[in-house]
Amino acid sequence: MAPGSPTAMDRPHFIGIGGAGMSGIAKILAERGARVAGSDARDSPAAEALRGLGVTVHVGHAAGHLADDATCVVVSSAIREDNPELLRAAELSIPVVHRSDALAALMRGLRSIAVAGTHGKTTTTSMLAVALTELALDPAYAIGGDLAGPGTNARHGAGDIFVAEADESDRSFQKYDPDVAVVLNVELDHHANYASMEEIYDSFETFVGKVVPGGTLVINADQPGAVELTARVRDLSTLKVVTYGESGTADVRVHKVTPRGLTSEVTVLLNGKFLTFTVSVPGRHYAHNAVAALAAGVALGIPAHNLASALGKYTGVKRRLQLKGEAAGVQVVDSYAHHPTEMTADLEAMRGAVGDARILVVFQPHLFSRTQELGTEMGQALRLADASVVLDIYPAREDPIPGITSELIIGAARAAGADVTAVHDKDQVAGTVAGMAKPGDLVLTMGAGDVTDLGPQILEHLSS
Repeated sequence: MAPGSPTAMDRPHFIGIGGAGMSGIAKILAERGARVAGSDARDSPAAEALRGLGVTVHVGHAAGHLADDATCVVVSSAIREDNPELLRAAELSIPVVHRSDALAALMRGLRSIAVAGTHGKTTTTSMLAVALTELALDPAYAIGGDLAGPGTNARHGAGDIFVAEADESDRSFQKYDPDVAVVLNVELDHHANYASMEEIYDSFETFVGKVVPGGTLVINADQPGAVELTARVRDLSTLKVVTYGESGTADVRVHKVTPRGLTSEVTVLLNGKFLTFTVSVPGRHYAHNAVAALAAGVALGIPAHNLASALGKYTGVKRRLQLKGEAAGVQVVDSYAHHPTEMTADLEAMRGAVGDARILVVFQPHLFSRTQELGTEMGQALRLADASVVLDIYPAREDPIPGITSELIIGAARAAGADVTAVHDKDQVAGTVAGMAKPGDLVLTMGAGDVTDLGPQILEHLSS
């Protein structure tokens, strides 16, 4: 499949319209007046929200869902070559557009910030969207998750700023030409698409090289991969580089992060002056994300003190340490973490928030390829929990890999001294966890798959 360029987006058809990235683009196009249609394998709240905007959403994939007068078909890298709607598009000679090309088209003509990195993209993009909205700048934004406040992943704003989450997983972030590029971290992930760190660096270099002349790169001064990328792009004459972090050489230096329960207070040194503001989510890594957002907004000319105050209005993103509820004295929190670095960061954040209380993790590995490459590290991360339940691997778009199961993670966890229970029947998880939990405990459902559905079920069992 060789997706074409987005030449006509007035009657687009989205295959996989309910996905986090796809639904956001569809929403913006609908708000701009396009006649949008699409399909998804299953119904979802995202699909229902799109219907509320007048979008036609079909459940299931069939050639007949594609209207003959569609001006283009929008796909993500997850759509397979044999999809019947994609085959029908070829028969009708309807151009096929990758979602990254569609998003790039939406960003043109606006001052844009593209947020990239192996971890933290959704949170940082969301922080910027909330802060800029709070400052009445009415930004457009496209995010890979729903904001806890507005409850949406995208919006067509009337202002001149567009904030977008830039996905490196399939190299699609190379399509953007941002005024400000943010790189939070650079690590090896997405093993089906990248064979080595060198390929990752090359991909990020291409992304940074697309920043408009005179634009700015905001990049982490602490994370080794980001430091290496900075060294590789320092000589780009048209690029201004702004570093942030705890390093003494950082342009925006994190002076102190003070945990305050499920929030943090962060103090930064910027242009020789100290600036303190509140981040309404726990954990040092989320405080650093807020500092990256601050630096990006300042790069667009927004006063730092105004932006810092507005960042305090951010209340989180669904699935990013989202409190699902409390029952029988047990709190249940949901985490999207699926890479060992993310797992460690979220577990450390929760430990800082709850102190000596027990943390019980329900972990669902995501993708066979990721488990094959990082299963040992995932298991080691679970040693930070007091006890864990590990589910079978969530396959998402992948076919099974012989010999790769969640036992790889369980074995590594037990070798690291972790208390781990394997539960292969997802229907048994809620009851198992409720039986383990005691008043004062915190249960953390963790993973990028449908493990998020278990939070309400665990709460129901605890209440019964």
